[in-house]
Amino acid sequence: MKKKILLLFIVLLYTISGNAKISEIEKLATTCKVWGFLKYYHPVIASGKTNWDEQLFKVLPEIINAKSKEEFSAVLESWISSQGVVPATKILELHEKASCFNKNLNLDWITNHKFFSKELSEKLQFIADNRFQGQNYYVLYNEEAEVHLKFTNENEYPDFQWQNLNLRILALFRYWNYVEYFFPYKYQMDQNWDNALLEILPHISTPDSEEDFTMAMRELSVKLNDSHAATFNMKMMNYLGGEKYPAFGTKIIDKKIIVTQLVNDSVAKIDDIKVGDLITKINGKTIPQITKEIQKYLEGSNKPAALSNLGWVALNGNTDELEIEYIRDNKSGVKKIHRYEAGSFERKINSKPKWKLLENNIGYVNMGKLEVDDVKIMMEEFKNTKAIIFDVRNRPKGTHRYINDYLNPEPRNISKFIFQDLSFPGRFIWKNEMEKCGKTNSDYYKGEVIVLVNETTLSHAEYTVMSFQTAPKTTIIGSQTSGADGANYSFTIIKDFNSSFTSQGVFYPNKKETQRIGIPIDVEVKPTILGIQQGKDEVLDKAILFVNNKYGF
Repeated sequence: MKKKILLLFIVLLYTISGNAKISEIEKLATTCKVWGFLKYYHPVIASGKTNWDEQLFKVLPEIINAKSKEEFSAVLESWISSQGVVPATKILELHEKASCFNKNLNLDWITNHKFFSKELSEKLQFIADNRFQGQNYYVLYNEEAEVHLKFTNENEYPDFQWQNLNLRILALFRYWNYVEYFFPYKYQMDQNWDNALLEILPHISTPDSEEDFTMAMRELSVKLNDSHAATFNMKMMNYLGGEKYPAFGTKIIDKKIIVTQLVNDSVAKIDDIKVGDLITKINGKTIPQITKEIQKYLEGSNKPAALSNLGWVALNGNTDELEIEYIRDNKSGVKKIHRYEAGSFERKINSKPKWKLLENNIGYVNMGKLEVDDVKIMMEEFKNTKAIIFDVRNRPKGTHRYINDYLNPEPRNISKFIFQDLSFPGRFIWKNEMEKCGKTNSDYYKGEVIVLVNETTLSHAEYTVMSFQTAPKTTIIGSQTSGADGANYSFTIIKDFNSSFTSQGVFYPNKKETQRIGIPIDVEVKPTILGIQQGKDEVLDKAILFVNNKYGF
């Protein structure tokens, strides 16, 4: 009798587990992974022989109506079988010197029997083992192009309307799989990318409003923890802030917004705005309150980079005025200030020189203004200086390679790259050759090379700093850089939704990352509220002091 009861229990347990319920979000998330996998792995689909978007729209109702794992698995298996035969394929062998980077590659989900039958898992594994080896219809890698990665043959759907469930799902599925297979720094993200999909899906499949859907698309891109990664459209900008802005620039220090520059002196005078004013509330909300509300929409590889975007979001809007609480000369006040549309006043011209000689024979170079044709003249003027301070708290103009010909006695390695392996999507390959700078030059610059950085030192600027670090006597002064090295690839997900992310993996020659971390700092200096109020550039002042102390001035 006991054996019969035990047998009955086992049969009942098997029946329950075999027909386990599966939520709509789980079904959609799993379908997203299967759809993207087939798009880049299945030989018929990856070669563009079928309309893969339409195939998704066709299967979605069946996916949604599936009530159990068995039904769901059967729908997927039938769908895959209908795409054509996958022949056994000879996989392309890598060059004997090639070295793989596999930190982003993970196909373990194929064997997840919570969602897949054994037969479906085996079918998916067979496709992985016999994956497409030709030119993929949907993605291109071209080493000759300025940005090597390119998504191709994607219908932008010019009639896209947010109410269309199929197109909302398509937009999410496209973007999630772009990142899954081709974002080089997926392994460094704070949140597991699978979990991010589960978190965002309800806002895509059943959004409360157009704003809910639109901002979910932006939030997903911010989860990449990449200063290059952000999704935009015009309505999104209105949801974030608006198209009108005050006549001043700001910085976040000690949970306060401080005015750092006046975009137009006469316009700022209308509202009595001065550099050094501390804004503690905006329309009745404290800066920490505002930060908590909008930080999930602020792109950035690290906290300083993300917070650098807070000021414009907090102060911009669609109304002509906003109310601020502020502190000036230790006195608090409340007042209304104006916002302006773009182009309604002339912006103050940056009058700082491209380069100049400072006291005690120290050169200073503004890398954001220096042109390639200036390099020879500048280096000739500074060849006998004690030090050259290169200010890279800006976007340089491609001058670093020419400057490095003067800074190095011989060619030096700057970096090592990884690139997407389209024969095995999700895998990357280390580029054999190092990126180099400099040339054989016995008359190279012998003084100190000082480089100024902060959170606005981004991408090309960070790579510029990496190249300067190859010089014999280089010191990096400032604070954490943006942490988004490598080419920035911009693309359209679907009509009116434009996005981007870092598409190239850039590492130091010893394979140490700069992504998220930024450039290693030798002497850390951060601006202070008092320093800004006194009109000081504390980072530059520290650099000058560093050189003077070194030479006994």
